[in-house]
Amino acid sequence: MDALADLHTHTIFSDGAKTPCELVRTASERGLQALALTDHDTINGIYEAIECGKKYGVEIIPGLEISCDINDKEIHLTGLFVDYEDEELRKYLEFFRNERYYRAKRIVQKLTAMSVEISIEEILSEARESAIGRPHIATVLHKKGFVNDYYEAFHKYLGDYAPAFERKIHISLQSAIKLINDAGGLAILAHPGKMEEELLTQIIHAGIDGIETVHPSHSSSLYKFYSGIVEQYCLVASGGSDFHGGIKGDDENFGQFTVPYRYVEEMKNALPQKTV
Repeated sequence: MDALADLHTHTIFSDGAKTPCELVRTASERGLQALALTDHDTINGIYEAIECGKKYGVEIIPGLEISCDINDKEIHLTGLFVDYEDEELRKYLEFFRNERYYRAKRIVQKLTAMSVEISIEEILSEARESAIGRPHIATVLHKKGFVNDYYEAFHKYLGDYAPAFERKIHISLQSAIKLINDAGGLAILAHPGKMEEELLTQIIHAGIDGIETVHPSHSSSLYKFYSGIVEQYCLVASGGSDFHGGIKGDDENFGQFTVPYRYVEEMKNALPQKTV
């Protein structure tokens, strides 16, 4: 049986339910040889994951997920094999952590205007050490009885077109690629889904290193399509479960949406030289 890897996962350091060590242990139980942590705008969970990886025999690939813009459209990149001690990367992440906090405060103000009373302190308590995201706010809304579940919180208040929505700050696609590459990593287009061909072409020409071909949102036809694009443009293929756990209800995806370990080997051969 071929060795397997999951190159897109989340922990409690962003909007996941498991600690890094719990995630690594589960990865071992489900037969994964390699695991990439790709928390949103943070690399803080990587340290714990690497130590647990030694214990459970799972190779840990340092990564993160970044939101960026191209033509006013939001897309996500996973940065894989980044140097998590890189000074510029850490500066960027600290800046975005602060911006996530200010965004949460603006959302709280909008909710308060609608007589939905939650506090920034409650959100911080829910987020703990992680960068604040809308899922933390949704959980507080659920716990306080303003919504029946996590998904209603997004539909009623927090979704992209809902009344309490606040757009998070993004950087340009080119800047995000440079940030990842300068930290020694590969910039991978995450969960592209049914993307317009013109936009996809622009993203490729901007200099991405690869594309997620495997993702829970991708049909078999999309997998074949993106596999063809990867081959056509000499990119690396990536993919994984985009696992969060908990209220996301995606436990069964972890260990099911994987890529062959040879993808990891191909990525290692494609790594850029880190600038100094």
